[in-house]
Amino acid sequence: MRRPGATNADVARLFLEAAELLELAGENPFRIRAYQQGARTVEELDEPVARVAARGAKALDALPGIGEDLAEKIRQVLATGSFPLLARLRKQTPKGLPELLKVPGLGPKRARLLYDELGVRSVAGLARAAKAGRVRTLPGFGAKTEAAILAAIGGGAAAGEKRMLRARAASYAEPLVELLRAVPGVDRVEVAGSFRRGRETVGDLDILVTGRARAAVVEAFTSAPGVARVLARGATRAAVRLGSGLQVDLRVLAPESFGAGLYYFTGSKAHNVAVRGIARAAGLKINEYGVFRGKTLVAGRTEEEVLAAVGLPWIPPELREDRGEIAAAREGRLPDLVTLRDLRGDLQCHTTDSDGRDDLEAMARAAEALGHQYLAVTDHSPSVRVTGGMDAAGFRAQRRRIDKLNAKLGKLTVLAGAEVDILADGRLDLDDATLAGLDVVVISIHSRFNLPEAEQTRRVVRAISHPAVDILGHPTGRIIGRRAGIALDLDAVARAAGDHGVMLEVNAQPERLDLDDIAARAAVERGVRLVIGSDAHAAAELGFLRWGVDQARRGWVEKQDVGNALPLARLRKLLHGSRKH
Repeated sequence: MRRPGATNADVARLFLEAAELLELAGENPFRIRAYQQGARTVEELDEPVARVAARGAKALDALPGIGEDLAEKIRQVLATGSFPLLARLRKQTPKGLPELLKVPGLGPKRARLLYDELGVRSVAGLARAAKAGRVRTLPGFGAKTEAAILAAIGGGAAAGEKRMLRARAASYAEPLVELLRAVPGVDRVEVAGSFRRGRETVGDLDILVTGRARAAVVEAFTSAPGVARVLARGATRAAVRLGSGLQVDLRVLAPESFGAGLYYFTGSKAHNVAVRGIARAAGLKINEYGVFRGKTLVAGRTEEEVLAAVGLPWIPPELREDRGEIAAAREGRLPDLVTLRDLRGDLQCHTTDSDGRDDLEAMARAAEALGHQYLAVTDHSPSVRVTGGMDAAGFRAQRRRIDKLNAKLGKLTVLAGAEVDILADGRLDLDDATLAGLDVVVISIHSRFNLPEAEQTRRVVRAISHPAVDILGHPTGRIIGRRAGIALDLDAVARAAGDHGVMLEVNAQPERLDLDDIAARAAVERGVRLVIGSDAHAAAELGFLRWGVDQARRGWVEKQDVGNALPLARLRKLLHGSRKH
C-alpha cells in the first residue's frame, strides 16, 4: 500500500504534539521550546521539507533552530510518518491527558493540574468537576475560568467538533490547490467554505474545480501526498482524510455552475438562507448548480452573476455572515476592504535581542524584500523574563544599532520601538525617559490574565493614558483554542484609545488574531484607528500580515482605518513623538 508523503504541515504537527507531551511530562522547557521552534521553522519553509532533505545530510541541519537531532527526526517522519520519541511519549502519557488539551483554555500545565489534583481523566469528567464547582478551587483557575471551560465543552469545542487554525489549514490547502491546477484541462481551482470567508479556524476544507479533465482531477486529488484515507470517490466528487485528521472534500463543477457552486459552498449558511429568501420573493431558486426561474438556468457561471440575479452587487466572502452585509449591499454601503497591498509597513516584530529568532539586520532585510517602507522593532521590556526582555540600557544600545543600520538600508526605515508590559496596576514596565526616546511604543498584557473585568479594564485604560503609548498590542491576550481573552470592557478601552490617540492592534499571529473581527468592527465604528502587526519572531513570520488583513476584512475594516496603511511621514504624525497631549 502506498504510504502518503509527509508535508511540512505534517512534520510541524508531530513536533508540536511532541512538545505538548513533553510539557505534560514536566520536561525541560528548553527541550520543549526546541520542538516548538522546529515546528515553526518547518511550517514557514517556502518549499517542501522533503525537497530540502533530498539535497543531502547537512541541508536540514542548516535550517534555523533544527540541528542534527531534529533533522534526524524529520528524516524519520519523511520515511515512516512518525519518529520513535513521539511513539514513546504517546505510550507514556497517562490516558485521558491528551483529550483534555482539546478544551480551549487548557494548556499542558493546567491539564496536568486537573489530572493530578482532581483526578480528571476525560472531557466528560472535567465537565462534572466544573459543574460541581471543584475546578475553581485550584490555583490559577477561579469561577470565571470554570465557567469558560463549561461553555467551551457545552459548545462542542472539545466534544467532537475539531477545528484547525486557518493558517495551519492553509499549509494543507495551498499544496492541494497547486497540485490540482497543474492537472491538464483544469481551468479554475478555489477553496470555499469558512476558509474562504477568512474564519480563524476551519472544520474541514471544500475544494471546487472546473475544467475538462474530471477523472484526472479526482485521481490527482485522491492520490495526493498527505492523504491517509479515501472516504469517498465518484465521477465528480471525492472526500479524503489527511494524516493530520483534516477532511477535504472535492467537487468538480461544470463551467456554467462554477460561480453558483463557489457561492453556495462558501457560505455562511445564515447568509445563504437570507439571499435565498430574496430569490424566492423574486420567483427564483438558488442552489449549488445555479439560479433558476422554474427549470431555466438564468445565472451561475460567476458569483457576480448569481448575486446580480437577485439584485445585489458582489459581496466579499469575508462579509458573508449575515451581519448587515446584505442591507449594506442593497444600499451601496459595502466597505472598500483593506488589502495586503495597502500596508506600507509593520509595527510589531521581535529580534534576538529578546525572544526573536533572527537578528535586527535579518529582520530589516526581510521586511525590505517584502517592499515595506518601515518596520518597527518592538522587543520586550524587562518584566517579561521568559522572553529575555531588555532594560533601558538595552533599548538605548539597540537604538544606536538601528541608527547605523538605517544609514546603510535602501528604501526601508527601521523604527526603534518596544513592546512594553502593562504591570498589574496599569503602570508601564519602562521609565518615562526611555519611552519618550522610542519611535513606537506598543503596550501589552503578559501576566495577571485572571483579574476581574473592572480591575482589568482600569489597568488597561490607565496604561493607554500614558502620553508615550502608541498601540495597544493583542488587546485581549487570547490564544485561540488555548487561552480565553482577558475579561475586558472593550467599549471602555476603545473609548480611552480614541481619547488618547492610541491605536488598537489586530495581531496577525495565526494563534492570536486579536482583536477578533467583531471587536475590530466595533472599534472602527467608534472612530478608533487600528494597526495590523505581524508580531513576527522570525523573518519568515513577517508574512503573517496576510492573516491579520483577513481578520480585519472580516471586521469591515477599510484602508483608511489602518495606521500602517499610511506612508511613514503621515504615520509619524500619529505617534507619540508628534502627538499633542
